[in-house]
Amino acid sequence: MGAANKKRLAVAFVVAAISDALSFWLTIAPPIQWGIDLVTALILFLLLGRKWVILPGLIAEAVPGLNIFPFWLLVVGSIAIWGTIRRPQRAGSASKDG
Repeated sequence: MGAANKKRLAVAFVVAAISDALSFWLTIAPPIQWGIDLVTALILFLLLGRKWVILPGLIAEAVPGLNIFPFWLLVVGSIAIWGTIRRPQRAGSASKDG
C-alpha cells in the first residue's frame, strides 16, 4: 500500500469516526442523520473508490436504532483489512497448471 493510499485510508477513518459520532448524537433527528450518512457514503466512495462494502454500511446506518454501533468505522476497517468483496474461488480453479 502506497503512501497516498495510506493517507486516503487515514482520512477515511477520520470521516467515518466523525460521522459515527454525529450519528450517535443525532438519533433524535433522523432526516439530518440520513443526510450525514449519504454524505459520508459519497465521501468514502470518493476516497476509497468503488468499494461495495460501503453500501451495506449505508443500509445499516439507515435502520433506526442501529446507529449506536460504529458501522462506518467497521466498514473502513474491513476495507483496510480485506480490501474489497471478492467472489470466492473454487478449489479446482485456484491453480490451473494444465
